[in-house]
Amino acid sequence: MPVALITGASSGIGLATALHFGRHGHDVWAGVRNPSAATELREAIETERLPVRLVALDVDDAGSVQRGVAGVHGKAGRIDVLVNNAGIGGGGPIEDVPVDWVKTLFETNYFGMVRVTQAVLPGMRERRRGAIVNISSVAGRLAIAGHGHYSAVKHALEAMSEALAQEVQRFGIRVAIVEPGVVVTPIFSKARRFAHPASPYFDHVRRLLLLYQKQMPHAAQPADAARVIYEAATSPEPRVRWLVGEDARLLVAGRQRMSDEEYVAGGRAMSDDQYLEEIRQRFGFTW
Repeated sequence: MPVALITGASSGIGLATALHFGRHGHDVWAGVRNPSAATELREAIETERLPVRLVALDVDDAGSVQRGVAGVHGKAGRIDVLVNNAGIGGGGPIEDVPVDWVKTLFETNYFGMVRVTQAVLPGMRERRRGAIVNISSVAGRLAIAGHGHYSAVKHALEAMSEALAQEVQRFGIRVAIVEPGVVVTPIFSKARRFAHPASPYFDHVRRLLLLYQKQMPHAAQPADAARVIYEAATSPEPRVRWLVGEDARLLVAGRQRMSDEEYVAGGRAMSDDQYLEEIRQRFGFTW
């Protein structure tokens, strides 16, 4: 039975992924900061009698990461699949977001993934096999006004993942990047947003939220992302990037058709109706 470690498994995509891997015969270790608070995950495990166990693992804490990974190795003997999913959302215009908060975004979404990856890699290298799936975002492919710091951390994650994929290829380890568009998860309610109406950049924040609202009725669900993550980890034809959701495919394809200057021109002053019409024309949305 393959052994999978999934971080950020208490809710959203991480929870759905832990259950999906368990249903498909993996010995799953669901990393959560506070196991006693992961009630939804516990209930699903008990109801379905899944081979999923909780492990205390806070990606912001190096000691917690080392203890969590060592605990899995001690009980399961190895880790075949690592899904780096733990992360936080939020942000705002570049000028408006305090640097200290940007550091917390990088601490969890980038350095946290690096900590867990570094802890797991030696065992995979020794066995000369394994899969690492890093959960990014469509924001890792195109930077979005009003969301620049989040885009920046996802761009950094994708750069790290591409370099890592090259470094570990000779050891039989695959690295995949999963890029969801809008997925209905608690990250939207938990995210901290810097969006003061008096900001000179508030138009960009309002437009971003308007775009989310338009996409929500067509948004992917956590289970959709879980299926893609599982395929990225197990497909006999591995590849580096995997998109989740039709909106993600439209956004990436539309950005590739545009010059940098055309893309930047989307930040000019315009009404909300003009903005939505331009989005439809540029990316092919049909809401």
